[in-house]
Amino acid sequence: MGQDFIAWILLHYKVFVLVLVRVSTMFFMMPIFDSRTIPMTVKACISLMLAWCLAPVVHLSPDIFPVTTLGFFILVLQEVLVGIILSLLLKLVFAGLQVAGQMVGVQMGLSVANIMDPQTGVQSVIVAQFAYMIALLLFLVANGHHAILRALYESFEILPPGTLVLNGTLYKIVMLMGHEMFVLSIKLMAPVMAILFLSQVGLGILAKLVPQINMLMVSFSLNVALGLFFFGLTLQFFWPVLARSLNKAVHLLPLALRAMGG
Repeated sequence: MGQDFIAWILLHYKVFVLVLVRVSTMFFMMPIFDSRTIPMTVKACISLMLAWCLAPVVHLSPDIFPVTTLGFFILVLQEVLVGIILSLLLKLVFAGLQVAGQMVGVQMGLSVANIMDPQTGVQSVIVAQFAYMIALLLFLVANGHHAILRALYESFEILPPGTLVLNGTLYKIVMLMGHEMFVLSIKLMAPVMAILFLSQVGLGILAKLVPQINMLMVSFSLNVALGLFFFGLTLQFFWPVLARSLNKAVHLLPLALRAMGG
């Protein structure tokens, strides 16, 4: 079996390369798998195994392969673009969670306590990292990684390599997911932001009534306490809100693939 597959790769190495490029690009940029804490060798090995499994079931016509090296390089670039677009649609959902956590953390006064995010390698508020980690755990519990692998397999059926065509429909789909990102972030951060706003108004009135109180120290500790308390209360709504956005992203993936196919 292994020798037969190696012989198949030697005869159809171009198919294997195109499949590997799309798989590795999508895999390296997907939520969870894009973490810097996962070694590059592990990502490369998993990408090779996925390409090893998908390549034999991808039916490509020999006519799509150009004779020149430049033509084949253009096909490779097309597969890179397909992988980037597919991963972007899902990453926008998790970006909405990070935006919500970032805004809540800044409003709580934790912007001075930024820490290095091991997932992205950039500094962010700890509340944003906490929200992102919760979203990833919920995503795994709901078998979201299985949905990613299924979408990756279906992408080769809907959009075979060499058939990429960019048009306005794809642009509208990406903009729709960008809109969903902001809607998700507003839904998650609105309750906490409203409470923190009311606390600021109350402290402002109290500062006028009792100017002897050190409002700087009182407001900092009060905002952190209120923010964490009400942020904890909103955790029960994380999954219902996140699930709607993820379902929309999963349903838009086939539409995006068909749009890229012209």
